[in-house]
Amino acid sequence: MANSITFDTEAEIQDRAVLVSLVTDEVKRKGIDPDHSLHELIQLAETAGVEVVDSLRQNLAKKDPKFFIGKGKVEELRMIMEENEANTAIFDHELSGAQVRHLEEMLDAKIIDRTQLILDIFAQRANTREGIIQVELAQLTYLLPRLSGQGQNLSRLGGGIGTRGPGESKLETDRRHIRGRVDDLKHQLDEITRHRKLYRERRKKSEVVQVALVGYTNAGKSTLLKQLTDADVYIQDQLFATLDPTSRVLELPTGKEVVLTDTVGFIQNLPHDLIAAFRSTLEEVNEATLILHVVDASSEMREDQMAVVQSILVELGASNKPQIVLYNKKDACTPEQLQMLNSGEGYLKISAFDEADLLAIRDAIQTTLKGDTLTFRIPANRGDLVSLLYRVGEITNQEFDGSDSLYTVLLHKADYEKEGYLLQEYTESLE
Repeated sequence: MANSITFDTEAEIQDRAVLVSLVTDEVKRKGIDPDHSLHELIQLAETAGVEVVDSLRQNLAKKDPKFFIGKGKVEELRMIMEENEANTAIFDHELSGAQVRHLEEMLDAKIIDRTQLILDIFAQRANTREGIIQVELAQLTYLLPRLSGQGQNLSRLGGGIGTRGPGESKLETDRRHIRGRVDDLKHQLDEITRHRKLYRERRKKSEVVQVALVGYTNAGKSTLLKQLTDADVYIQDQLFATLDPTSRVLELPTGKEVVLTDTVGFIQNLPHDLIAAFRSTLEEVNEATLILHVVDASSEMREDQMAVVQSILVELGASNKPQIVLYNKKDACTPEQLQMLNSGEGYLKISAFDEADLLAIRDAIQTTLKGDTLTFRIPANRGDLVSLLYRVGEITNQEFDGSDSLYTVLLHKADYEKEGYLLQEYTESLE
């Protein structure tokens, strides 16, 4: 059994942090809203158990290669931290190992970047064996090229953010051990992925239709899963309240059952190492016949959050799947916000706690999964085809023509795509 790296957290103390934001020309070109990003960083820090005492912003044409922010701004940051008795600086960006080292030397404090903060939250949230392995792999992959910049961080007493998960024992000198641990974790994850693929194959053979809930973190996906299926899932008004995916059976109005899967929430600048480590889990979205895109309709950054979700779906290869956009938290919206939301086919304005809205979601799923209405002429001696008709759709009418039966069927799109070829020669002309 491989030796895991552990922490000494006996003397853990409260992190008091100053948040740092840098607005460069590149940030402006990308259209990133620095105010929203900083507000999100505050939420991330509070989710990680950090007390935010102040923030600092600088505008530069490009980042400083040595300190990330300007040297003068580093001195200003040092004074702000001393005034507020802060022991941590959290940057709303990804830092290099050298930048971390130089900042530590100037500030004599713990330096954390946005990626490390998100990884830390994931380390707190992971409960299943797969989730724990995925987070540790992402953390070690992130840390390995930055070890030269983590000296003081890893030797500081008190634990806290940036020290949960893989641990701090000899990280600075034990690169070989870390690489071995990474290889071991990848092997374990490959084995779990193999089992996941077997489960997927079983679902396909049993003709289970899967529907995936996706969305920005804290949009209300887990709440919807609980309300629609009575799932026993953890719900909290915080970022990444749930990490491990949960699947439950959802019964549609016609009695047909589908599997509804909740996935990990997305966020702006979701760390690449995290996407790579969680790819086998996120690829559950690719197995879904339908995607329910849950949106926090009350968020002022709604459109930007939707764009982030779509970009990650593109990266996963799932952007072309049928989608229903669920504008959640309508009860928290102003009349003006509600008026600005898209409406019509493929869009629903809902509250997860409104029974009528939950029924509307079930109806929308059922309607989207249905295909065309077709008529089939089935000979009297082909009872096997009649059974197939019941599997691929809903029989809405039956008539008799001599020894044949004419069945009018409202098709279930996914089921018909799998087995419909067996019925093609029995399809009646609609002319």
